Amino acid sequence: MAEFHVPVRMNHLCCRICSEVLRNPATIPCGHNFCTQCIQDYWNQEESNNLPHTCPECLWSFSSRPRLIKNTTLADLVGDTERCDEGSEKRKQRCSGESVKRPRSCTVSAPRGLLCWRHNKLLNVYCCTDDKIICEECASAEHGGHTLGLVVEERRRKQKELESIKTKSKQILQKQEEKRKNLRKALEQIEEEARQTDDYCESVLAGVIDCMQRHYLSVRQRIEAQEDAVGAQAQLSLHKLEQKMEEIRRRDTELDRLAQTDNDAYFLQEWPSLQHLCEEDHLHAFHEVSEDPLLPFKSIKKAVEQLGKQLEAFCDKEFVSISQTVADSPEQEESEGETEEGDMQERDEESISQSHGLSEVSNTVAEQTVEPTTRAEFLQYACELTLDPTTAHEDLLLSKEDREVRLCPQKCKSAAIRYPERFVHRRQVLCKEGLQAERCYYEIEVHGDKAEIALAYKGIDRKSRTTLSAFGGNANSWSLDRSTNYSVSHRSDSIQLTTSPSCHRIGVYLTFREGTLSFYEVSESMKFLYKVEAEFTEPLYPGFWLGEKSYIRISDLRQETEPLTL
Repeated sequence: MAEFHVPVRMNHLCCRICSEVLRNPATIPCGHNFCTQCIQDYWNQEESNNLPHTCPECLWSFSSRPRLIKNTTLADLVGDTERCDEGSEKRKQRCSGESVKRPRSCTVSAPRGLLCWRHNKLLNVYCCTDDKIICEECASAEHGGHTLGLVVEERRRKQKELESIKTKSKQILQKQEEKRKNLRKALEQIEEEARQTDDYCESVLAGVIDCMQRHYLSVRQRIEAQEDAVGAQAQLSLHKLEQKMEEIRRRDTELDRLAQTDNDAYFLQEWPSLQHLCEEDHLHAFHEVSEDPLLPFKSIKKAVEQLGKQLEAFCDKEFVSISQTVADSPEQEESEGETEEGDMQERDEESISQSHGLSEVSNTVAEQTVEPTTRAEFLQYACELTLDPTTAHEDLLLSKEDREVRLCPQKCKSAAIRYPERFVHRRQVLCKEGLQAERCYYEIEVHGDKAEIALAYKGIDRKSRTTLSAFGGNANSWSLDRSTNYSVSHRSDSIQLTTSPSCHRIGVYLTFREGTLSFYEVSESMKFLYKVEAEFTEPLYPGFWLGEKSYIRISDLRQETEPLTL
């Protein structure tokens, strides 16, 4: 039986690397076939150039070097085809008498790429001028005078450009991510600031309304007093008038009786005295002038009406100004933002240089800032404090030296001066001095059942009825509360301590830069109570709140160098 042969085109049996008939063909995972030695040499060259393993035909990239699989069927097909070709060549040789030899190079080190569709040669040349991959014949025929290079070298250069672009993209993404975080933080700050501004404005206007209410009550008391006085006067005048009318009626009756008497002698005898009394009554009745009792009320109404118009005009004008300020502020902030963005790099470089400078002296500073343990060591950082009368609630009474504060007895109260910085609704007071030194220490003596020892920013609310004005009830203050037990408060969060008060003197130790605030009971030794850790952003002002039957005195530590004896 004759053997059936399927005609096969030789270019389908050629290796895409060496362009020769496949020798020991191997299949890679993408399905393409190459000479085993050619594909191994090709991948070895990629490894030496730090390039990923790829298919030379479809350019598929592999994560690791693939395992080669021998294609037995293709090897047999190549063998059969070559035998057929050899038979044909021998027949041609016998006819022509010529011998044809086909050169073969199995170890060709060629760059990856496809074959040129014109010349059937490797596309191993890159034209930089036209940005095209070409073969050597195309380069010599059509790209004279152009900038040419090897595909492998150009890939390496482009790979570096790709890595550089990826690095820049990553940096841009990092900056955008940081900007996104800053914007989110800005949104949170805007919401928080808007809420605090709303509460603050409400507290300020509530204070104004409260002030107006108090003045209205004083006017109302004056109206009631005027009503009582004018009413009493009118009541007295009414009573006198009724008495006078009764006398006139009585004399009128006597005149009737006298006019009807028949005794001439009796008439003449009684008439003179009766005539005199009647003339006096007539005189007082016609010449008595009474002041308008409604005049004081009319004056009050006129004055209040005028005040109301003035306040209304003032509020309209000022609130229009406030609205204009709010409308203009975003543009100003935007321009400031542009300036800040332009100076950001300069500030970063400056901060880096400052950090290097700080690191150089950190060891020396560490040696000089050993944490104190004894009272004598704490006294090295003693600071002098005095109370600020302009912040004191109207129920508080300060000593002449402004070092002691107590509740003012009701009988000793007088009209309080309306300082704008005064605490309106809470019996609190601040000190004049703001603390921001590296280390600060002071002591106070507390007498009574309840008191609060606090430190607050200067911007703490003074007029709100809410916790915005309470020491320890907001983000602007930290407070040690002294009652049956100690507790520490901040942002309305309170930590109850198990320690009960055992002495009257309290020590407060602040390290501003490190962000720590410590409280101690001071007796023969320093009894630690609690340490607060925070990031302080502005000077801290010591402050105090007093309960009933309590008073506080700031200790003068300037002369206290000896151990404390109680």
